[in-house]
Amino acid sequence: MAQNAHHEAAKHHEAAAKAHKTAAEHHEKGDETTAAKHSKEAHGHSEKAHESSTKAHGKSSAKK
Repeated sequence: MAQNAHHEAAKHHEAAAKAHKTAAEHHEKGDETTAAKHSKEAHGHSEKAHESSTKAHGKSSAKK
């Protein structure tokens, strides 16, 4: 079970990183509207990653 929670957290961390990179690319091109959209998406993924990481940590700690 904890392994699934860790995979879920990793999935959200990767999605956040991708969205952050995309936001940066659009920012460099001067496309602030699209950059803001991707930045907001990255923030959402980061929050989900944090929730999943906390959940995974709790499950891992419970096994000890």
